[in-house]
Amino acid sequence: MPLRTGILGLPNVGKSTLFNALTKSTQAQAANYPFCTIEPNIGIVEVPDEHLQKLAEVVKPKRILPATVEFVDIAGLVRGASKGEGMGNKFLAHVREADALVEVVRFFENNEIHHVEGKIDPKMDKETIETELILADMETVGKRAQKADADSRGGDKKKLVISEFFQKLKEWLEEGKLALNLETKNEDEKSWLEDLHLLTAKRILYIANVDENKIADFSPAKCAETLGVSEEEVVVLSAKLESDLFGLSEVESQEMLASYGIKEAGLGVLAHKAYKLLGLQSFFTAGVQEVRAWTVRAGATAPQAAGVIHTDFEKGFIRSETTGFEDFVQYGGWAGVKEHGKMRIEGKEYVMRDGDVCFFLFNN
Repeated sequence: MPLRTGILGLPNVGKSTLFNALTKSTQAQAANYPFCTIEPNIGIVEVPDEHLQKLAEVVKPKRILPATVEFVDIAGLVRGASKGEGMGNKFLAHVREADALVEVVRFFENNEIHHVEGKIDPKMDKETIETELILADMETVGKRAQKADADSRGGDKKKLVISEFFQKLKEWLEEGKLALNLETKNEDEKSWLEDLHLLTAKRILYIANVDENKIADFSPAKCAETLGVSEEEVVVLSAKLESDLFGLSEVESQEMLASYGIKEAGLGVLAHKAYKLLGLQSFFTAGVQEVRAWTVRAGATAPQAAGVIHTDFEKGFIRSETTGFEDFVQYGGWAGVKEHGKMRIEGKEYVMRDGDVCFFLFNN
């Protein structure tokens, strides 16, 4: 299954316009009123990867399949969502189902598009979203902390440690901090935190949605400073401009981008920054039938990577015949890497490297 990334933000910040640009469709309704998106729109987006064409030049496959990310356009959040305001309960449920989040923050000025808070204040918008996610998590953690406290009253040392952890987490959230930023001391604490599936434990990439006519005036560093996050967490783009590029040829797209003083479309930057921030990497399979990119989290083992292709591959994993992308291209495919001693036999403990080209052997 592809990584599921939820697109969230306040109403009328450009989420649906961005979704349509990402998916090259008009699937999501974009309108000048809150909650024009009610049920989430879902689209599969290909991740640009220059490696694929180079691999294809070597093996001459029948088809080329890039890695994909599933984007979900979630209904706009409003203040009080954690208490059920607006589309609150549905919104939070859809956020919980996402593996990662892309938060669209409105930087553009447009008097014809109403802002739900009545003014353009990107930092306040970000804080409104975070506050509602934290409040929802506080309810989840509060219940778990209460149970852990009750369980620890018998004096069991392990249960006391568990209770102390959830109390620490509860206090962390009460201070307005995201669960993502809580430092866990050991694997047990990490596991307890992951088991809660908290909203604020998800990685977030911020989209600064700017006016297309002023896009050259905004840098990731400038927008990151406004939002109070790192530059690596921010992508600057104009959802309207990205939407206008839909249907244009490569030459026409470059000409339009140049007219606005920019070199690269924002969607390509978004895909690559999302990969880096979310700790993802690609590996490849390459044969005459297809050349294909697959997505795994950094640190994944060879059996886990095989399981991305098919669950049976992970269950019956025997070994992986593996080489690096550069060696595969340099030596002209599998025959060449074997001849030059560049093919490795990797077992169940092998940790995948970004750019690995693999052939998995497994038991049926």
